[in-house]
This record gives sequence, C-alpha cells and structure tokens, in this order.
Amino acid sequence: MRIDLHCHSTASDGTDTPAELVRNAAAAGLDVVALTDHDTTRGHAEAVAALPEGLTLVTGAELSCRVDGVSMHLLAYLFDPEEPALLAERELVRDDRVPRAKGMIAKLNELGVPVTWEQVARIAGDGSVGRPHIASALVELGVVPTVSDAFTEEWLADGGRAFVEKHETDPFEAVRLVKAAGGVTVFAHPAAAKRGRTVSEARIAELAAAGLDGVEVDHMDHDEPARARLRGLAGELGLLVTGSSDYHGSRKTCVLGEYTTDPEVYGEITRRAFGAFPVPGAGGTGA
Repeated sequence: MRIDLHCHSTASDGTDTPAELVRNAAAAGLDVVALTDHDTTRGHAEAVAALPEGLTLVTGAELSCRVDGVSMHLLAYLFDPEEPALLAERELVRDDRVPRAKGMIAKLNELGVPVTWEQVARIAGDGSVGRPHIASALVELGVVPTVSDAFTEEWLADGGRAFVEKHETDPFEAVRLVKAAGGVTVFAHPAAAKRGRTVSEARIAELAAAGLDGVEVDHMDHDEPARARLRGLAGELGLLVTGSSDYHGSRKTCVLGEYTTDPEVYGEITRRAFGAFPVPGAGGTGA
C-alpha cells in the first residue's frame, strides 16, 4: 500500500481542487490519501464525491498552533468535523486569516513591494488565504524565484520583515479538542528549521504525554540527520511515525507519494479514531 497522509487543495493553499487532488492521487498510484487543508474541512465533500475506485480518502485538517512563540502545525485525522468546540476554534483561526494577510501586504508595500490585496485574493480564490498565496504573489512580481524562497527572514518567515501573527491554537488545547472529537493528532514537519524556529524536543515530549499520537518524520523539509533524530525521539516517546508529501499542487515542488506512511502505522491511526472513518472510493464522478 502507498499512503500519503498530508495533502492540500484549493480549499486552503493548494492548486488542485479537491476532486482533482483525489484523481491525481489515484493516477500517482496511491492507495490512501489524506486531505488536510489548513484549518478547514470545506473540501471534504467534493473529494468524497469524486473519489475514484481503489483509492481511500482520510479526512483531516492541518491546524495552526503556537507554543513558546513558535508556530507549529498539527495534522488532525478522522475527527468529527461538526464537533462544536473544535469547529469554533477552527473558525477563530480562519477568521483571522484575512486581516493578517492584509497586514502582511501593508508591510510588503512599506518595503517597496507592489503587492495588492486584489492580487492575493485572486490567487487564493475560494481557499483560506495564507502566506503561500502571498508568496505566490511575490513570485508573480519577480521578487523571489519560488514560493519557498519567500519563507525567509527577509520576507514571510516567522519573525520576518513582512510577518504578521495570527490567532493560533495552543497545541495542548488542540490535542485535547481533536481527541474529544474522536480524532488522531500528528505533529507536522517538526524539524523544518528552514521555516523558522522549531519546537523543542522537551515540548514534544510534553505533547506526547498530553496525548499527541505521532510525528511526521519523512517530509521534504527534513534532511536525513533530522529524520534519524525524530525516529529516535518517536521511539523514546512511543509516538507513531508518518511520512507524507505535503502536496500543494504546482505551488510546491513536492509530488504526490514522494514520502509515504507505513501501512501498519496507518492501521493504528484508523484504530484510534472514532470521530470519522476512512472513505473507500466507489468510482466518483464529482467535478
């Protein structure tokens, strides 16, 4: 089985629609794909409707969190999307995205970059606006060559010249909320140092004690020493180890299935979840 547990669609900052994502996942030879858009489940229904036969969909979201002044992302799988407390927290995060984006645009304008809200809104379309959309605007303007090059201290990285904070959930509260909604939590790309400061191993240990289920180890932003270190830490803490592409369509260079999760780990994730269940494809025809 080939299992990719971290992918994005146009419901947040990917370039594939949810329907295109599942079709492309099937074409890439995946058996299981997770749709984990940022702080939203809005793409799930379209993905289910278009799900090809032979492909299983894991519903989820990537939650924006912050601890010790460090931004971190928490992958939440198979939770009840209508559970009131978790839904309210996701809406708080989403509602802060537009003013935050406009604040970053204002800072970029002060730095002499002629980016506009209209340009960013066009790039975001119906998705939840975020830094990758602003980064794409910088690429369009020729300010940086790639989206990844915008995530530096010079521009949009945490603490960067154009960075603006947004509402982010305390990860201990996020773990509690997801567990209460029947879901499973995995710390996304915890050693992605090029994105900015990373969460300490001591904090990861505390999160594990609080109910964190796993860490995403095999990821394009982790080099081999980082992966080895994370595998060792996961073993010490009894955490599941996942791998995934963090696919964003054409917005990033990663491809579907570039990194995958062991079937036994996937099985354990599904065993722990009770808020929702993987959806087997039945030859969907959704647009």
